[in-house]
Amino acid sequence: MNANEVSYFSMLSLVFLIVPVVIINRKLSININKKMFYSIGRMVIQLSLVGIFLQYIFNINNPIVNFSYLVFMIVVASFSTAKSCDFQIKKFLAPLILAFIIPNAIILLFFNTFVTRLDNLFNAQYMIPIGGMLLGNSLSGNIICINNFYKAIKQNKNKYFYSLSLSGNKIEALTPYFKNAILASVSPTIASIETIGLVALPGMMTGQILGGAIPLTAIKYQIAIMIAILITRYFSAILSILFTGFKAFDEYDTLIV
Repeated sequence: MNANEVSYFSMLSLVFLIVPVVIINRKLSININKKMFYSIGRMVIQLSLVGIFLQYIFNINNPIVNFSYLVFMIVVASFSTAKSCDFQIKKFLAPLILAFIIPNAIILLFFNTFVTRLDNLFNAQYMIPIGGMLLGNSLSGNIICINNFYKAIKQNKNKYFYSLSLSGNKIEALTPYFKNAILASVSPTIASIETIGLVALPGMMTGQILGGAIPLTAIKYQIAIMIAILITRYFSAILSILFTGFKAFDEYDTLIV
């Protein structure tokens, strides 16, 4: 066995470190033990199944299969976003899929073309992990952006209608809420970029170093992926508002979600 390989026993040994957490929770009547073990169990099952499936995809390495899996990930992310934002699935699924797939596909193909310089742009080893990182950040960004945008309009309904009555233009009336929502979406990523390497070593860089890559190579990849994440998250957030906006307002510019 490789000395750097993580064995099943070593992973199970971490369970013993959870025992103090369980004891403290019981003493303080913090009722999260069941949820905590459920989450861990679900994570293990999900990641195990995904690992087996990804190994199969990596062995096939077919461009159509690889891209289909990426589309599947986007559909799941769209469902999750709609659910988190209390949107009707049938009504908002298509706009959310478009908001995810356009920036993620463009940035992913650009990344594989000009950064990793792959001969096969749809190589599963690069396309799925990098696409997953971009998509995961877009998911959290879109949820923050959408919730911030529509919640602010509801909380300031009178102000919104007043602005609408003065300008007669929905775009002008919605601009302040739109700007604040985009700022709320990208601010966590910008803060993360500012402190990266000082507060924590990010996942991609750590993974490459553990995999044997020299630190400078890992740093180059991490810089590139963080910039790609920021751009993808920014444009995905914008498109999520623009595309859902067609379904969220009636003909009188009244919010109906």
